[in-house]
Amino acid sequence: MVGPGPGGGALFTRTRPVPPPAKQPPAAERVYTHVKDAVLDRRYEGGTLLTEGGLAEAVGVSRTPVREALLRLEVEGLLKLYPKKGALVLAVSAQEIADVVETRLLVEEFAARKAVPASPQLISRLEALLEEQRRFSEAGDLATVSVKDRCFHAEIVRHAGNEILSRLYDQLRDRQLRMGVAVMEAHPDRIAANITEHGELLEAIRAGDAEGAAQVVRRHVGRVKVLVRGEDR
Repeated sequence: MVGPGPGGGALFTRTRPVPPPAKQPPAAERVYTHVKDAVLDRRYEGGTLLTEGGLAEAVGVSRTPVREALLRLEVEGLLKLYPKKGALVLAVSAQEIADVVETRLLVEEFAARKAVPASPQLISRLEALLEEQRRFSEAGDLATVSVKDRCFHAEIVRHAGNEILSRLYDQLRDRQLRMGVAVMEAHPDRIAANITEHGELLEAIRAGDAEGAAQVVRRHVGRVKVLVRGEDR
């Protein structure tokens, strides 16, 4: 921009360039994220039949990227495709629950022991995650509570120092989140109990009690199988 200077000469001023609009993710990625998020937080529950046309309209894309996204989600075990009909959201099976809980126990008990003695960084991170769980619980945001719940356990696994186990544990992420929301919806009183047990686990780790931490994990994770299968007594 050019304007008069103090002595009548030209004064040049700079204008900041307008940043380009944020680039949207590819259409197939938008459909994938939309459907996956809805399945994990149970807006699309097990048994729901999704159609290509309905999803294309919901996300604002053509049917081609919808097909690509649904194929990807079928590979991940969240959907079952039926030609000319659509995609069925798969319910969490009893076998899947048993498999996930068994794997979690194997990994998390080992990690709880290995995390002791804990670094100040781990203690600080667990304290922050515990506080976030309380805050989102009070707000009634079950999906985010489930995410923070999973992050709390994943942080302990990560600090155990075994990269192979960490990667294995990360593969359980989607199933854990889906089961977590299911438990909280069916047993809202369990949310406070989960937070209390996380506090007990944190205290055991802080105190350097490796076996005590493993026992809390065994009791805490074992309850998931009972609750998701509706066997709570």
